[in-house]
Amino acid sequence: MARPLSNDLRERVVAAVISGETSRAVAARFGVAVSSVVKWSQRQRATGSVAPGQMGGHRRRVLEPHRSFIVERIGQNPQLTLHGLKDELAARGVIGSHNAVWQFLRREGLRFKKNDVRP
Repeated sequence: MARPLSNDLRERVVAAVISGETSRAVAARFGVAVSSVVKWSQRQRATGSVAPGQMGGHRRRVLEPHRSFIVERIGQNPQLTLHGLKDELAARGVIGSHNAVWQFLRREGLRFKKNDVRP
């Protein structure tokens, strides 16, 4: 993802629009997209600032509150598959993908490998 353009440029663009120039003329003069000029002007009117909003961030972990249940289920049934665990969580109303379950188990160090040697 590209970095946002500088606040200095944003302020100059918005100042030009406020002074009466059209968005298309300002966009051509500063070498930015017309949509950027419009969005920056709208942001200035709405918030009083042209500073960009937060980019990116972290998603909350859906399975974190259910850690005790997951650890308990793996302890009770070590042969439980990822899909089986996902289905049990879904029965409890927890919506998560196969990948989310796998990443949670990896992060918590609860990896398990099913093989014939295990009891």
